[in-house]
Amino acid sequence: MTSGVVERTRRARRPGAHRRHPDRGRRLLSGVATALLSRAVGLVVPIVLVPVTLPYFGNDLYGLWMAVAALAGMAAFADLGLGSGLMTKLAPCYAHGDTARARRYISSAYLTLSGLALTLTALLWIFAGAVPWSALFNVTGQVSPEQTRMISLICLTAFALNVPLSLITRVQYAYQQVGRSNVWQTAGSLAALGAVLGVVWADWSPILVVALSVAAPLLVNLLNTLWFFGRQEPRIRPTPRAVQARAARELTRLSGLFFVLTVVISFATNADTLIIAHALGLSAVAGYVVPAKLLSQLGQLVVLVNVPLWPANGEALAQGQVDWVRRTTRRMTVLSVLAAGLPAAVVVAFGEWLFAAWLPVPMGGDRWLLAGLGVWWLLQSALSPRFMVQNAGGVLVPQLLGWGAFLVLSVLGKWYAADRIAVAAVPWVGAAGYALTVVPAALYGYRRTLRLHRGPAVEGEVVSERAR
Repeated sequence: MTSGVVERTRRARRPGAHRRHPDRGRRLLSGVATALLSRAVGLVVPIVLVPVTLPYFGNDLYGLWMAVAALAGMAAFADLGLGSGLMTKLAPCYAHGDTARARRYISSAYLTLSGLALTLTALLWIFAGAVPWSALFNVTGQVSPEQTRMISLICLTAFALNVPLSLITRVQYAYQQVGRSNVWQTAGSLAALGAVLGVVWADWSPILVVALSVAAPLLVNLLNTLWFFGRQEPRIRPTPRAVQARAARELTRLSGLFFVLTVVISFATNADTLIIAHALGLSAVAGYVVPAKLLSQLGQLVVLVNVPLWPANGEALAQGQVDWVRRTTRRMTVLSVLAAGLPAAVVVAFGEWLFAAWLPVPMGGDRWLLAGLGVWWLLQSALSPRFMVQNAGGVLVPQLLGWGAFLVLSVLGKWYAADRIAVAAVPWVGAAGYALTVVPAALYGYRRTLRLHRGPAVEGEVVSERAR
């Protein structure tokens, strides 16, 4: 009895242990609502752009653009995991009002990634002539080597420069400004849409279409960064003087695990396009990537809606509120499954008619392909809330083991399926591999995170247990 009273007293004395709890729910709802708005715009943009850009580019050139974009997506690990590590580290700083520590973490992350971005950009252009771009993307047909080189350089340069600029999203999420962050991201999508439509209407070069589509989000991130640190949170504005070796080491240790995890996930989830390109050619990529893009927008909507749980869970775990985390995770799991399953069922049922009415060129609507993509995103949506708990608690090893096994199993299986069966078998192989590897690891990691943070354990005890 006495120990229970002491336990409750220790929780009550922790800074902000109960004061922020009601606000957290409202902020989470705001984040979910604006995430829906942001993803709705993200869904509309490709719906508008695909029937405009596909005939404008042609199958081969459009397939090249999508393949380069997939390569950039696979290079999402270029931030060394610092973005994810920063968000996890900042959530307790926000919970306890520690602006000095937060500024040290933010300054260290920006200094590291700014130097990295400039280095990557310089190396990319210096050695661009030595890279066999056409062979890398299996380019044939009417796409020239110069077009291949320029599209590759434009997309990869924009990606490198956006590595430090995209940190603003992580900082805003950690500081519970999810709604504002989503509004900025929506502005970036709309800016890219307007720029691309303007270039196509003017009948300018397709390469300019690619350049403007990747430059618009980059510019929006820059403006968002200047506004946030200049007007909203100047107390945590990054400066070279705030960089501290100890804070950098703490951030780097956690970010290292996020880095490895991001590498594995990026290759595992972005390999389909490159596998199909090499197994069947670029023309087959367009037939796969268009329905995949549509369903990915629906699936990513659910994943994006769950991202606000990451900082909210971090704040709750820092205050020992495990029951809130467990209850919210259950609710978001049910919501995620419904949000992913219902639209996917509609697309599977009416996909053939939808593509015939939507696209100006024949694309087909293989129901087995659509159903496989729907199952793939349904599985990811169901586990997304549990991943947000593990990310918030810094429990990454179970995820790493699950995704590592999935990468090996799925790449081999997808290559065989594309070459020997059909393109429609590719997402089914991915879904089966996911159920066998990632699902068990995610469930174990979720339970372990709750055990580590049950009760107001001191930070050293949690770190020691997590290391074991």
